[in-house]
Amino acid sequence: MEVKIGVQNAAREIVLESSQSADEVESAVAAALDGSAKLLKLTDEHGRKVLVPAERLAYVEIGEQTARKVGFGAI
Repeated sequence: MEVKIGVQNAAREIVLESSQSADEVESAVAAALDGSAKLLKLTDEHGRKVLVPAERLAYVEIGEQTARKVGFGAI
């Protein structure tokens, strides 16, 4: 699923494809915003970690789960 993260005072947003579920991403964002976590920690589909300081979050957009395309239409 695609996750877009807006960071305060940054010109570009962070975009990543995550293998985490929408509920997992939402709970990580909620924990960062309610103060129980100082960092928003997400993992992309290649295993790389993205860490954003909670006080710098502007917005988080969670996309829909999409099926992986296979074959000639996968372009």
